[in-house]
Amino acid sequence: MVVGAAIVAGGRVLACARSAPPEVAGRWEFPGGKVEPGESETAALVRECAEELAVRVEIGDRVGRDVRMAHGRSVLRVYAARLVGGDQPQALEHAALRWLSADELDTVEWLPADVPIVAALRPLLGAPRSPGPGD
Repeated sequence: MVVGAAIVAGGRVLACARSAPPEVAGRWEFPGGKVEPGESETAALVRECAEELAVRVEIGDRVGRDVRMAHGRSVLRVYAARLVGGDQPQALEHAALRWLSADELDTVEWLPADVPIVAALRPLLGAPRSPGPGD
């Protein structure tokens, strides 16, 4: 299981640009990582956010559905999160960080596994849902 944090503050969500491996460098994702044996999903997210961004977070509700990762061996599960203690994210493991409003979500190239989460995130950022096929 891979978990991600959709860290929301002031109507914006934190997006992180990958620095490695080369085939995905420069693509954007939600911070997070693998759940270690014996670790809960929320504990993994708290740990990953501390390691990747030097922030403390409070984990909220799930965002979107489970997404099968490209290699097919893992599933991505994303949770809403918020910063606590006045911490400000630092790009310790990423090439760049950006706070994106609902109308800015499409201005970055998301990793494929994060795309369905971006769509599910729009309502949480206060944006009207775009009509889709069958609407």
